[in-house]
Order: sequence, then C-alpha cells, then structure tokens
Amino acid sequence: MPRKARIDAPGALHHVIARGIEKRDIFWDDHDRNNFLKRLGTIIDESDTRCYAWALLPNHCHLLFKTGLSPIATVMRRLLTGYAVTFNRRHRRHGHLFQNRYKSILCQEEVYLKELVRYIHLNPLRAKIVNDLKQLDTYEFCGHSALMNRVKHSWQEVNEVLGWFAAKRHQARERYRSFVEKGIQQGRRKDLTGGGLLRSAGGWLNVKALREAKIFYKSDERILGDSDFVESVLANADEQMERKYALQAAGLDLDGLAKIVAGITGVKPSRIFSPGKNRSRVQARSLLCFWAARELGISLAELSCRTRISQSSISMSVHRGEQIVEREGRPLNSLRSSG
Repeated sequence: MPRKARIDAPGALHHVIARGIEKRDIFWDDHDRNNFLKRLGTIIDESDTRCYAWALLPNHCHLLFKTGLSPIATVMRRLLTGYAVTFNRRHRRHGHLFQNRYKSILCQEEVYLKELVRYIHLNPLRAKIVNDLKQLDTYEFCGHSALMNRVKHSWQEVNEVLGWFAAKRHQARERYRSFVEKGIQQGRRKDLTGGGLLRSAGGWLNVKALREAKIFYKSDERILGDSDFVESVLANADEQMERKYALQAAGLDLDGLAKIVAGITGVKPSRIFSPGKNRSRVQARSLLCFWAARELGISLAELSCRTRISQSSISMSVHRGEQIVEREGRPLNSLRSSG
C-alpha cells in the first residue's frame, strides 16, 4: 500500500517522532545533542515555526511544532539532513542515520496540546534517563527544564505554555509541574502516538462501543483528533492539494508567478527577483514570496536563492505578503483567471 501524503497547513500542530535507522542511537554524546538543538533553534527562527515541547532520547526524538512559513516537511528535511551530515562527518560513519520516514501526526490543538506537552516532556523519565521528576526539572535535553526556568531556549514557546496555567510565572510553573507529575502514572500512551482509529476515538473501548452502536467514525493515522476534526482536516487538505496541482498543471511556476505579480504591481520580474528596499519592490517581492510558499509549495531556501536575500528576510516577506492578500481579499487562482 503506498504511503499517504503528509497533511500540513499554516498553523497546524504536529507531533513529530524521528527515529534512528534500525533503532540505532542518533545521539552519542552531549556534543551531538547540543549540535541538534543549535540547528533546531536556527531552523525554527528562520521558518517561523513554533516549538511547544521536545525531548531527545538516545535513539529518537519527539518534537511538538506549529507550522509557520515553511511546511513541516521542509523544516524536518533541513533539520534531519543537516544533522545527519555533521553527525556522520564527526563520527566518521557513512549511510543513513534516521529511518527514511519520520512520523508526523497532525493534532487537534484544543483537545491535545497540553496533553502532548506533558507526554513528550515525560519521555526521559519513562526511558529511565532521569530517575525522578526532580532530575527531569534540570535535564537540559528536554523542554521541561526550560519551562522550569533551569535552561534558556529563545526558540521554545515557554511563555505561551506557562500562560495556560496561570498569569503569574511562579504560580504557572507550580501548576505546570503538578500537571506533569500527575501524568507520570499514565505511562506510555499509545492514544497519543499511534493507531489511527484508536487515537481518534479515544481508545479501544470507545471503538468497540461505536462499532456495537453501528456508528461509523472518521479516522486517519496521520491525524489526532475527534471525527469532525479529522473530516475537516482531510477536506481542507484535499482542497489545498487540488488548488496546488491545478496551478502547476496550468504551467504556473515561479517565473510565471513573477509575471502575475508584475501585472498587479507594475514592478518588472527582474526587479522583483533582485534585492532592494524600494517600497514597490518590497511589496511585489512580498506577494511573490507568499504565493510561492503557500500556493506553489516552493521552499524558503529556493526563494532565498532566487531573490538573493536571506531566509529570515524571506520569512518576513511571506508575512508581509499574507497581510497584503488579506487586505485585498483575492486568492492567487482568482487573480490568474482574471489576469
């Protein structure tokens, strides 16, 4: 059976699990772990991805992301490929480091966000890397220690997570820690990491009850959420894919998109692709970057290469382009059909 395509969209919440090939270790020492975190922080900042939780285990890692300007596939490709290259060079090894396909589960934020933060941050304790919650508080290779104010990571969403528990920081940390402590007895939760229908229905007993009641429950192994959420995500994904392929089938590429933007803004394509802070050129470049990234799926790296500006600047251009499109209220396909 062919693998299903990954589902993603701006603002989507993903629980990502990347494992070493043949269950081998992907982190041999603290140097490796620090290298991974440094690379992770850079990519998160450049792609405007948000990270709510993370944990590094010897042979795998857990990450909880909210998609920003770059698709989750682009973020993970940069992270895993770059890390594998430096790991192999440092340890004088060859070949694949990670399993060919990492696991990515799109999650229903309102229901599962807090549960996933707790579950991911308890991984070092379940794996017996630390002995108890007190040691976990200071374990530097898990996001829990940042929430406990023992380490600092500018790229981790510490303030937002603590804000779910209380307005005052000290009280928020106490309540967060108590919440984590209550999760220790839950052990491994397959409902948060695998088994599409089991996950969507909330466990085997619920699935059995639904079947006995002859209720058909919408499920998908790529999605963690209730039936309505699963159905909504799949419908939206189909709509996005249809639009993307329709634009590509019509022959629209980056150069063709530049011509459309030129027709809207009056800025020549050659000037759109060249650096400069002239207001009209910045506006044109912003529209180009936004539509290229969101509608055509072109990576920030490719846009950076074509425009000869940094990926962080491309990220800001995408933001500006999104604001322009929201003000004008016209999607790319309508512009193309009318132009």
